[in-house]
Amino acid sequence: MNGKYCQNLAYLLGCLPHMPITSSAKKALRNSNKKRVFNIRRKKAVESAVKELKGFIKEGKKEELLKVYSKIQKALDKAAKEHTLSKNTASRKKSRISKLIKKAQAK
Repeated sequence: MNGKYCQNLAYLLGCLPHMPITSSAKKALRNSNKKRVFNIRRKKAVESAVKELKGFIKEGKKEELLKVYSKIQKALDKAAKEHTLSKNTASRKKSRISKLIKKAQAK
């Protein structure tokens, strides 16, 4: 992650509107903030890999597609395993991306 992105996350976490009263609520807020950062990271990993794949498709680099597809699969599986995305959403995205790759390789 680049520094600017992490600084923006820290800023966002600092100005959340929720002000917990009890100690257990404070702990729950800390944990949810930590989870939020990880969830955003996982989603960004998926989005960046898909963006990279679409760039390769536009450029016509067919040999790079399978490498990026394995990267996308890995990111989607991790997101589904950690419940950032549901397993059906991850499966649907993988299916649509593989369809996109087959279409690009046919050209």
